[in-house]
Amino acid sequence: MTRLDDTDRRLIAATQAGLPLVQAPYACIAADLGLTEAQVIDRLSQLQARGVIRRIALAPNHYALGMTANGMSVWDVEDKVAGTLGEMIGALDFVSHCYLRPRAPVWRYNLFAMLHGKNRTEVENKRTRIRALLGPACLADDILYSTRILKKTGLRLRDGQER
Repeated sequence: MTRLDDTDRRLIAATQAGLPLVQAPYACIAADLGLTEAQVIDRLSQLQARGVIRRIALAPNHYALGMTANGMSVWDVEDKVAGTLGEMIGALDFVSHCYLRPRAPVWRYNLFAMLHGKNRTEVENKRTRIRALLGPACLADDILYSTRILKKTGLRLRDGQER
């Protein structure tokens, strides 16, 4: 279990709702916490290296950008090439995130790629491009469209929670 000290906890609390939208966000956080900008960056890097934080990333509101059709494309691809294909699909500029998941008894799909578009036709065109890239390794596919927006949050710590 990874132990967090008070500074780690304060840093996570200060960043868990997102970084401030200023020119120097780490310096702003540092000033609030009584640290230097270098200390904040180093601490966040250490937390990431320890697996406490997976990544620090920009998460744009795709709805505000006009991307109102959103679908999780699901793919049944041959297991022996799933990793290679997943990396290839995840690198596409129109895929926001891509995952490999174990198959379930009632769910045949093992590769997932999130697609966004201005409408479903645009998303379906992107899905068609992926299907062509997967070629004969693709045994089946489907897409699950979003029907409502759910609240997304990052890491949240409760008092006494260590990880």
